[in-house]
Amino acid sequence: MSIEDLKAKVAREFGTPAVVVDLDVVERNIARVQGLCDAAGVANRPHIKTHKSPVIASMQRDGGARGITCQKIGEAEVMAEAGHDDILVAYNILGEEKLGRLGSLLSRARVTVAADNPTVVAGLPEAAAIAGRELPVVVECDTGRKRAGVETVAEAVALAKDIASRPGLSFAGFMLYPPENAMAETQAFLDAASAGVRELGLEPQIVSSGGTPNLLSLGKIEGVTEHRAGTSVFNDRMMLAAGVAQLQDCALTVYATVVSRAGPERGILDSGSKTLTSDTGGLEGHGLILEHPQAKIARFAEEHGFLDLSACNDRPNIGDVVRIIPNHVCVVVNMVDRLVAVRGHDIIGELPVAARGRLA
Repeated sequence: MSIEDLKAKVAREFGTPAVVVDLDVVERNIARVQGLCDAAGVANRPHIKTHKSPVIASMQRDGGARGITCQKIGEAEVMAEAGHDDILVAYNILGEEKLGRLGSLLSRARVTVAADNPTVVAGLPEAAAIAGRELPVVVECDTGRKRAGVETVAEAVALAKDIASRPGLSFAGFMLYPPENAMAETQAFLDAASAGVRELGLEPQIVSSGGTPNLLSLGKIEGVTEHRAGTSVFNDRMMLAAGVAQLQDCALTVYATVVSRAGPERGILDSGSKTLTSDTGGLEGHGLILEHPQAKIARFAEEHGFLDLSACNDRPNIGDVVRIIPNHVCVVVNMVDRLVAVRGHDIIGELPVAARGRLA
């Protein structure tokens, strides 16, 4: 079967827009990341926020991953129900409802959580009491990204001490998401924080770093024990721009149909903000059309992708099915209930996006 035959079959059997994943490429990506982690001497703890699929998480585990990362309790619940154990929930957990769910989750799976403030830490013993077992907690540290995390070494040490003093909790270590250009600053922060907690008689068993772009820096921060990469399983246009992936590494594409060519230099795709999302990732346009790379998906309505074809010599026709590498694959996956699974040019079946919409 040729690629044109595959596009026609996907459109015929599933309709467009369709989110299509090549499992051959997924397997290569999993093996590549595992190899990078092995070479750097760190454990691979992939972030499932990208694929939200217990099936793909199992592929990563079978490929050598030691545990998984989830962003929210809902994702972790889906993964635990599918038999996945050793889960890091890399997000502050607050509120009675979430703490109750965390306790239930902890009772049936090994779970570690992150915290970056005393208010979160103060609530976590409730989950440990519900589960009747100890809850390990890592201190999230901000070394320049300005997202979540304590910003000073003193705060990191104080929070580690607070965690260790709470019934049912244990200080497990540190969690980092270093800026790609801040390896030296991150090392200095980690060294000082590690020394500070050791003065208290505490030992950071886990030092978790993350980010697909930071795969290029694996091994450059001494003391890191594991790495959390999410996007690397599929890759996207952002990862192409970051230099951590090439076209052949992009496992997920959106199949879309050209439904209008009302003018010679413009057109409409049946994929708008409800498919490709409005997250540009800081790039121009909203995706790379493989068949027409000079075309630009310039803007969106909910179900309309507005094509700017002014730079194209070869322009698509009405009815043409095209393949799009999205700018940010993680949010695209969360827009659909299923992924169409292929190997090469053959359709294998469907993969449910089981943790889709688990935002709490």
